[in-house]
Amino acid sequence: MEILNSEFVRVLTAVLQILASLFVFVVGAGLAGVIAIYFIDKNQTSQTIRRNYPVIGRFRYFFEHMGEFFRQYFFAGDREELPFNRAQRSWVYRAAKNVDSTVSFGSTKPIKERGSILFLNCPYPTLTEDAHEIDSVLIGPFCEKPYRPGSLFNISGMSYGALSAPAVQALSKGAKKAGCWYNTGEGGLSEHHLSGDCDIVFQIGTAKYGVRDEQGRLSNERLRDVASHDNVRMFEIKLSQGAKPGKGGILPGEKVTEEVSKIRLIPVGEDSISPNRHPEINSTSDLLDMTDRVRRVTGKPTGIKFVLGATNWLDDLCREIHKRGIESAPDFITIDSCDGGTGAAPMALIDDVGLPLKESLPYVHDLLMSQGLRERIRINCSGKLINPTDVAWALCMGADFIVSARGFMMALGCIQALQCNKNTCPTGITTHNRKLQRGLVPANKAERVAHYHDNLVHDVELISHSCGVNEPRKLRRYHARQVMDNGQSIALDRLYPYPKNEISESSH
Repeated sequence: MEILNSEFVRVLTAVLQILASLFVFVVGAGLAGVIAIYFIDKNQTSQTIRRNYPVIGRFRYFFEHMGEFFRQYFFAGDREELPFNRAQRSWVYRAAKNVDSTVSFGSTKPIKERGSILFLNCPYPTLTEDAHEIDSVLIGPFCEKPYRPGSLFNISGMSYGALSAPAVQALSKGAKKAGCWYNTGEGGLSEHHLSGDCDIVFQIGTAKYGVRDEQGRLSNERLRDVASHDNVRMFEIKLSQGAKPGKGGILPGEKVTEEVSKIRLIPVGEDSISPNRHPEINSTSDLLDMTDRVRRVTGKPTGIKFVLGATNWLDDLCREIHKRGIESAPDFITIDSCDGGTGAAPMALIDDVGLPLKESLPYVHDLLMSQGLRERIRINCSGKLINPTDVAWALCMGADFIVSARGFMMALGCIQALQCNKNTCPTGITTHNRKLQRGLVPANKAERVAHYHDNLVHDVELISHSCGVNEPRKLRRYHARQVMDNGQSIALDRLYPYPKNEISESSH
C-alpha cells in the first residue's frame, strides 16, 4: 500500500511540474507576444490610436466591430435598428417557421411617426366565404410565350455567387412550393436555380453574365440557350438597382469560384465589376431596341428594372412607344427603391442617390396611366417590402407585383450580420466557405421560404378584407392614410392624386 501511495505521489508531482512548466511557457510566450505587439504598434504609422496607445488601442477596433452585434441583441429597441428593426425581422422569422405570429397587450409601433401607413377598415369587411382567390395577371400579351404568374409576391434578384449554392437551392425549392417566381439576379443561370423546378426570371445585367460572348456583348445564341429552359419565364434588363444606382454589380474576387467563373465567363478569383450601364443602350430608342431584341430572340416577356432618379427619360420612353406601337413597350417595369439592398455597394450611392419607392412608384404608375400604357406595362416594385403592411401599401399605390430579396434571405435564416460582402456570413447564405454553408440545409430552408411567402400573402389578404375588398389587388389609395409631420394623417389619394383619366371607385 505504501508503495502504491509513493507511486501516486511521484506521478502527481511529475504532472504538476509539467503543468507548471507549461504555465510558465504560456505566460512567457504571451508576455513576449504583448511586448512584440507593443513595439509594432508604437512604430507603425498607419493608425494613430495604435501608435499612441500600443496594445490597448487594438481593442477599439475589436469593440467597433462587435458593436453592431451587441446593439442588435442588447441595446437597440424593437423598432430602432436599420435597415430592418427587430420587430420587422421577428415577424419574418415567425412567418418562415410557421409559428404563431399574433401579439398581445398592444402595438409597439409608433403610429404617430411621420410616414406611418394606416389602413382604413370599413364597417362591412369581406366575409371569408366572399373572398376571391387573387386574380392572375398576364404579362407579355404580344409575346410568343406570355406569362401568367402564380403569385403577387415573388423573390427578387439574387445571384449565385453573391449567394451560396445551398441558399440558391433553398430559394428555388421554396419558390416552387410557394408558386412564386425567383429572379436569378445578374450573375447568370446556374444549376442551383433550376434545382427546384420553379418559375425563373432571368436578369440581364450590364455585364451580360450568362448571355455574353467572348467580347462581353449580348449573344443571341446564349439567349436562346437560356430561353430553352421551360422554367425561364421572363427576361429582365437591369438598368440600375436601388442600392447602387449608376454602378454595376460588385462581386469580390474571393467569391469568384471556378463554378461562378464558368457561369459568368470571367476569371477565377478576380473581382467581378460590371459596367455602370449597358454600353449599347445610350437612348430611349436603344432601350426599346434591346427590349425588342431579347423578346424576339427568346419569345418570352421582357422588361426593365431601374431605380428612379431623373424622370424626363420616362416621358421620352412613352412618346417613343406610341411612335413605334404599343407592342414595342417593355412587358413590365421593376421599380427599385433607393433603400434597396445588395451584397456590396459604395456608401456614397447606397446612402444618397436615387428616389425612395414612396415617390417613384406613384409617379411611374400615374405617368403610365396618363399615357394610356398602364394596362400594357405591368409594374413590379422592390425595396424593403418584407412585411404585410409594406406589400399592401405597394398594392394601394398601383403595383401589380412585389418582389423581395432580403425578406426571403431572412426566411433562410439571415440575422442581419452585415457580412454579405466579406464571404464570412455566419448563416451560410452569402459565403462560399463550406464550413459556414453546412448549417444551411436546403430542404429545411425551402419549407421556411414557402411558409414566409404564404403567411405574408395571407396577412395581406387580411388587410384587404378588413378594408372591404375581396382580393388584395383591388386595394386603392383611398384605402389608406399616411401620417404627416404634425402627427395627423392624410388619405393617400389626396397625397398622391390619381390622374384624371383613371376610373376611381367609390370609397367603402
